[in-house]
Amino acid sequence: MQDVNPIPLILTAIATVCATVAALGYYGYLHFAKEEDALLLADFTMLKTVPGEDYRISLKPADQVGQCVDGVLVLFDLKQRGLTGVLVDNKKRAVRCNAGETEE
Repeated sequence: MQDVNPIPLILTAIATVCATVAALGYYGYLHFAKEEDALLLADFTMLKTVPGEDYRISLKPADQVGQCVDGVLVLFDLKQRGLTGVLVDNKKRAVRCNAGETEE
């Protein structure tokens, strides 16, 4: 019985894994998460307004600006240009908005 040299088998396995990862990356099936992908932009709290009751808010505006885009409230960060995010609740459901409609 012959002894099989394991080095070519190991090198073939390593080359196959590398080629598979390269092909998956080239066709967009791999996503390497970056730190900013999971970044929590800021914590928000909704203040319920009751007629006749006073509530206090800061005079200094937040570092984010909200805009209604396709019925979803999108936040744009003023400090870090290009950083945007969708406002979601604690169950990751998007906060909806009505563009141009205000209730009086």
